[in-house]
Amino acid sequence: METDLLGEPYERQTIDLGVDDEGPVTATLVRRRADRPDGRAVLYVHGFSDYFFQLNLADFYTARGIDFYALDLRKYGRSLLSHQTPNFCRDLSEYYAELDEAARIIREVDGHDRLLVNGHSTGCLITALWAHDRRVTGLVDAMFFNSPFFDMNVRRRIKMVMTPLAMRKGRTQPYYKMPASLNEVYGSSIHRDRHGEWDYDLEWKPLPGFPVTAGWLRAILLGQKRLHTGLDIQAPVIVASSTASYKRARWGEAARAADSVLDIDHMARWTPALGRRTTLVRIEGGLHDLALSAEPARKQLFDELGRWMDAYFS
Repeated sequence: METDLLGEPYERQTIDLGVDDEGPVTATLVRRRADRPDGRAVLYVHGFSDYFFQLNLADFYTARGIDFYALDLRKYGRSLLSHQTPNFCRDLSEYYAELDEAARIIREVDGHDRLLVNGHSTGCLITALWAHDRRVTGLVDAMFFNSPFFDMNVRRRIKMVMTPLAMRKGRTQPYYKMPASLNEVYGSSIHRDRHGEWDYDLEWKPLPGFPVTAGWLRAILLGQKRLHTGLDIQAPVIVASSTASYKRARWGEAARAADSVLDIDHMARWTPALGRRTTLVRIEGGLHDLALSAEPARKQLFDELGRWMDAYFS
């Protein structure tokens, strides 16, 4: 591994994933060792229009003796190459290659005997399907889902129009840019140049997000449909969300203490579909990325997660 752009003690390793119709493909595994490691490791997987930069999350885990790893998936963040369409995929199973390799490095190369997978938003949907499909391998010992993207946060009538369009265009014109797009509310709630306290690369995580392609949206819809029929994740799972959703497309003060991307009730509804051992907690004042919330909500998140880990990942 080489020193990561975050500087020491963060290291990174490029994972070669061959080529696709756009050219060479890579993923990036970031690592930070705990000062006193105890054999446990965590693998963090980001959401849409995102990448790993949440240092306080790594601080939480390494302070507990857990070696921290984060995966920038293909066409995201550190892994986004100049010839690629940002965040594009045709099927969520495409990400299994880098997840498999990251788990192999963590367990076989670096020698960890226990692995917690920490997903955020779209990363929760991807890793939930992966953990279900890899359940006989015993790769995953526990899972933490931070504001999971388990359903589309649109009105029913819009979903009825959007879904067949995405399914058709996703097959025939996967790079077609869907008319639906994100807004800048969430980005404004976290970036320090607006209303937040965090600094990150706006080329890799633009305030309004990247354009939504039909291929990606079709992959998400199919993945959510699979989850809704019920998964059988063998590991215990904790799902955390805010206590409120912010539904306006323009900035308002309430966006400082709510999930302005997804519907928190969807997260609660679909948590039991993950497996037989699920826990749901709601964080007062939490943002979409709970780890980037204001300090009181962050403290509640890490207190809840710490107690759960003492029971299920000690």
